[in-house]
Amino acid sequence: MDELQQQNINENKERFLGLFRAKIHRDGAEKLLNWLQNESDFFIAPASTRYHGNYPGGLVEHSLNVYDCLVDYLARPRVRERYGLAYNEETIAIVALCHDLCKVNFYKPGKRNVKDPETGKWKEVENYTIEDTFPYGHGEKSVYMVQAFMQLKREEALAIRWHMGFSGQEDSSYVGQGFAAAPLAVALSVADEEAAFFMEKQV
Repeated sequence: MDELQQQNINENKERFLGLFRAKIHRDGAEKLLNWLQNESDFFIAPASTRYHGNYPGGLVEHSLNVYDCLVDYLARPRVRERYGLAYNEETIAIVALCHDLCKVNFYKPGKRNVKDPETGKWKEVENYTIEDTFPYGHGEKSVYMVQAFMQLKREEALAIRWHMGFSGQEDSSYVGQGFAAAPLAVALSVADEEAAFFMEKQV
């Protein structure tokens, strides 16, 4: 990890901690935050193995980007006035900052061989592999992990569960049911896609 990466990780960690403590005051929140800081790799983990945020600190960066995108989406006049979506700051922070806790202690650093496009020679590069010690799905696993520390409201749980939307591997009919039951899930899914495809790089 180079100096710039470490600086970005430190800055993102401080921002995450500040937002979490300022916005989330539910019983158990501090225990969850303590676990993230002291018993997980949340602040240094990547967000994926080969796609968006596939570098140290990618997971916390992605969580913050989703938070920013969700705040912006919910502030749109059309969303507020026509669709009637209105949520308090705590709910917004919880679903955005915690939607991908399923990726905690999930990726392991490794190496693979890739061909240099300029020289045609093979070289060894660092990468991540998946080591899932608790195979419990994606969104549902994040819900489970949050609720080990603090209770989620019904729409918060549904939003986190279905945040992958139609890009997930679930039957599309269930995604639609989840979206219909929890409009916040639609908003979180939009924010997640915006962050992943427009804001975050792949290395």
